[in-house]
Amino acid sequence: MDYFERDDVIRQIKTALESRSGKKWRVTHGRGTASYWLRITAPPKRCDRGVVSPEDQEELRQLLGKEQIGSQGVSVPDQDGSYQEFIDRAEGREPSVRGAPNWD
Repeated sequence: MDYFERDDVIRQIKTALESRSGKKWRVTHGRGTASYWLRITAPPKRCDRGVVSPEDQEELRQLLGKEQIGSQGVSVPDQDGSYQEFIDRAEGREPSVRGAPNWD
């Protein structure tokens, strides 16, 4: 996946979460060798020293249909269908594919 595709995925996830929740969410990519991994969190003003509040963790968990969300948000790997899985989740659909397991 090239740089522009990654940025399109970021926009799709961010737009879908914000549309469904009415709140801002932060979707970013890593740096260096992790530059295609994505991180979904609350924006910095809703975090305390980078930690997502329990309320935002719960809302993000519900929005993404996950069993749990860590205090650092959600990591999305850049392989095995994970991008499509999280686009589907952010848009409120059952994932059409399941990506590689992540460690959140």
